[in-house]
Amino acid sequence: MALGQSGPDKGAGGKYLVIPPGSEPPADTRGYYLAHATTNNVLMGFRVLEPDPEKGKAIIGKVKVYPYIQRTKAAPVRLLTPGGKDWSGTQPDGMAYWQRLHEIIQREPVDERDRFYMAMLGNLGLEKGKPFNPDERQRKALERGATAGKLLAQSNTFAKRFSNVRHWPDRHWEYALFIKDPSQRLESLDQLWERSAWFYEAVGNSKGMVSSMPGLGQAYLGAYTDKQDAWLDGGKNYRLRIAGNPPARQFWSLTLYDTDTRRFVENSMQKSDVSSRETLQKNSDGSVDLYFGPTAPAGKENNWVQTVPGKHWFAYLRLYAPTEAYFDKSWKMDDIEALH
Repeated sequence: MALGQSGPDKGAGGKYLVIPPGSEPPADTRGYYLAHATTNNVLMGFRVLEPDPEKGKAIIGKVKVYPYIQRTKAAPVRLLTPGGKDWSGTQPDGMAYWQRLHEIIQREPVDERDRFYMAMLGNLGLEKGKPFNPDERQRKALERGATAGKLLAQSNTFAKRFSNVRHWPDRHWEYALFIKDPSQRLESLDQLWERSAWFYEAVGNSKGMVSSMPGLGQAYLGAYTDKQDAWLDGGKNYRLRIAGNPPARQFWSLTLYDTDTRRFVENSMQKSDVSSRETLQKNSDGSVDLYFGPTAPAGKENNWVQTVPGKHWFAYLRLYAPTEAYFDKSWKMDDIEALH
């Protein structure tokens, strides 16, 4: 369920009541927007778009998360930090992947569309209500499957073969989120490969992430290769020209991610993005040249994001509250171009 401007509260704020799987709402739900969860593990993500740090903290301070039974004495949400520890939301490799999957299967209900997958997993020793003790034959199959599955996921994500995946047919910018609806359900099929691509690459999905109305939500475009269709290399230098008057009513941002971890590019600058909210050098026509590479071009430091040699990366362009020029494609942006 989307919150905020693209949600039922229309940006005015409100109270949301999450109903557990298989449960009925309590008798009194007056004043609540109901969200029916399909899993026991519920993720709530929100992004504060207020540029002023103090005002942003004040907004976060108004967010409260509490059990319904404690609704009369709710306390503000307490934000937790990793405390310097490495954290990742990506799945592990090898047998650790199957062990993690088995743990999830034990604590989550089985969705109707996943029942056939559960039958297949049963042959490999992953069954609900039973311990995970694969025999030698199953273990070999699982180890090979984890390796092949990761390669398939990478290919399906970074070299998509979906029709009409490019926003502009003659550019390499693709729709990063190619799911038509959070349910991934179309008239006669479920979007299996589109679902696989997005959830290997990212976490979370809502209607607000795929804007269909000018001035609301967000638009995501991803670039995985340069103008010559070569993979983006952390050891090379690149330039991207953002054309003037970008179609974003609020602002735009460009973020770099590591293709292996799908996390922010981890560089010595501790900065993986650049946005229109920053003080950027502009060209005379209003366009902005952004630079990516191990070292900044002289005098272009504000327009530069550092990459790491030996690491490949991809980019997301986010348009917040995209305008009509995005939808009718009258605004057009260049590809990322290698500098020689």
